[in-house]
Amino acid sequence: MTLIERSFREKIVLVGVTLPSVGPVGAVHGEEETERHLDELAALVSTAGADVVARVLQRRDHPDPATYVGRGKAEELRDVSETWDADTVVFDDELSPAQSRNLEKILGRTAIDRTAVILDIFAQNARTEEGKAQVELAQLRYRLPRLRGRGIALSQQAGRIGTRGPGETQLEVDRRRLVRRVHKLEAELSELQKRRRLQRQSRRRSRLSSVSVVGYTNAGKSTLLNALTGAGVAVDDRLFVTLDPRTRRLVLPGGEPVLLSDTVGFVRKLPHQLVEAFHSTLEVVNEADLLLHVVDASAAEPEAQLEAVRSVLEEIGAAGIPELLVFNKTDRAPQAAAELAARWPGSVAISAATGAGTDELLEVLSDRLRLRNQVVALRVPFSRGDVIAALHREGEVLASEGADAWTLVTVRLPTAALGRFEPFMAGPPGTGRASNAGGIETVEGAAGAPAPDGEVGT
Repeated sequence: MTLIERSFREKIVLVGVTLPSVGPVGAVHGEEETERHLDELAALVSTAGADVVARVLQRRDHPDPATYVGRGKAEELRDVSETWDADTVVFDDELSPAQSRNLEKILGRTAIDRTAVILDIFAQNARTEEGKAQVELAQLRYRLPRLRGRGIALSQQAGRIGTRGPGETQLEVDRRRLVRRVHKLEAELSELQKRRRLQRQSRRRSRLSSVSVVGYTNAGKSTLLNALTGAGVAVDDRLFVTLDPRTRRLVLPGGEPVLLSDTVGFVRKLPHQLVEAFHSTLEVVNEADLLLHVVDASAAEPEAQLEAVRSVLEEIGAAGIPELLVFNKTDRAPQAAAELAARWPGSVAISAATGAGTDELLEVLSDRLRLRNQVVALRVPFSRGDVIAALHREGEVLASEGADAWTLVTVRLPTAALGRFEPFMAGPPGTGRASNAGGIETVEGAAGAPAPDGEVGT
């Protein structure tokens, strides 16, 4: 049962621990950072359907192995929880299974960490078959080392005649059941992953550029997808509303179509179990030609959120993909968005909610994708109208001029498509590469003999 499904809103006490930071004012900055992390944790708790009634901060040299905060602080937490009649104590940092058990003995109530809260939110928002399986797998991997039994009371071992010998505790039975379920979910997700790969292969055969929208949770990614493509996906001012990727076709100002995909939002301290479970979903990011990185300009720390997203991208192997920064919500924070855009050259400030700046975004997006292409000259015989049609379909025809027996076509093509038109090349691909300014360099060999007839797949 998730928090939001209960008939009452739980009362939560938040706990943040500041560990030593580098620098002469590291302690002060560390406490400020802990406060900001607790602000985000409070938003997560609210999204899960509970209310924060108190916060407790502590500064330590290192976490206590038994209770994370130490015995004395744990007893203080018990007193605070009893004063506020709190149901649960939530720690901003991940607790080990032993720490969680020891804390619950002292506190007399449930003690969980940020990871458990995020998993609860994901469980509420999962809608598709794949999303539900991914969330359940992440939850089982998280719970497996935290299984707790009642020891002898649930043991199948006994001391009477005829019952002595090796037996099996209820804890071992539960663990084996969970392991079987984990293996079953992994097999199901493997099949779903194969299906998703076939879909992506079909899209790649269309030779359309792929753009993935990434960003911190609640940065406005789904709102931007709706604004650009009219996708009509559900949006809400809550964390982790979108779990399943959505792909829509977008036509850029130059007429070239691209595939635009929305993805799950990221957050600081994103649970490793989620990254592993959502690996197949995040593959759409790894295979993108360009990342549209949406940043909430109205957030308290937009650049910290930016770095948090880049950290997750590095973890999933997508750090090397070209990125276009988009500072969103200029309707809420116009000054902050303008300053951020000026600080990050090449970025764009927009409001996905009002549509302000989206035209500029499309122009910049189109220019960035064009930089990935090469400008080449082709000699196409008059009899090969299919090749001319394929050039219009695959790339952007910049100029066309008729000659004696062929048409000299200057076209901007994706690098992946150059091999298909190699028989009609008027010169080596490198001689017609677009310059950084977007101009066309001279193409050698334009006056040579016509290229041989060749086949161009559709």
